[in-house]
Amino acid sequence: MSYYRPSGFSALPTVVKNLLIINGLVFLFLFAGDTIRIWMMKYLALWMPGSDYFIPTQYVTYQFMHSYAGPFHLLFNMFALWMFGSMVENIWGPRRFLTYYLLCGIGAGLTQTLAQFIAMYSYIGDYPWAEIAKVIPPTVGASGAIYGLLVAYASLFPNAQIYIYFLIPMKAKYFVILLIAISLFSGLGGRPGDNVAHFAHLGGALAGILIIFGGRFFKRRRF
Repeated sequence: MSYYRPSGFSALPTVVKNLLIINGLVFLFLFAGDTIRIWMMKYLALWMPGSDYFIPTQYVTYQFMHSYAGPFHLLFNMFALWMFGSMVENIWGPRRFLTYYLLCGIGAGLTQTLAQFIAMYSYIGDYPWAEIAKVIPPTVGASGAIYGLLVAYASLFPNAQIYIYFLIPMKAKYFVILLIAISLFSGLGGRPGDNVAHFAHLGGALAGILIIFGGRFFKRRRF
């Protein structure tokens, strides 16, 4: 007797597979014309509170938007989602995994908002915040949620080997610490022209740490 065993894309866990599809489709829609792209950037990207375009739901929707300057932002995040998310979802289940993923993304967005506010206030001081919010570019990307996902992976498989640049082996727990340290130093360094939301990365990782290690979310709540 033989059994059908799905392989390839169909073998991916439900949430990871659908997240890959949604992110890919959203990215393609960015190239459907200027009108659609402008609308998406206005209402789906994460703008600062006080901006004419800010909507609270953007703390969720920005996670599915990526830079349309090139595919690498999207490809890197989706590769990490596939590589690490599949194993985490297989252990946690779809509902628990999706809840965690979105919460980490929201935490990343809130952290980025706070970091931008502090940075701009330190430069400008008492200048009206509504005017500042209008000129700060929006935040996009799933990177914050991915950093939270890396924390989850490292908590489940702390000694798993991850190959940096496919060459240098490092245990998952040390790899995550290294990424957090790089984001922290990069965020505090604030190089001119750096358009990477380093504090969103830190916020996603911090949200993951708080959920997994600091609370009873996964111990008492059943899905």
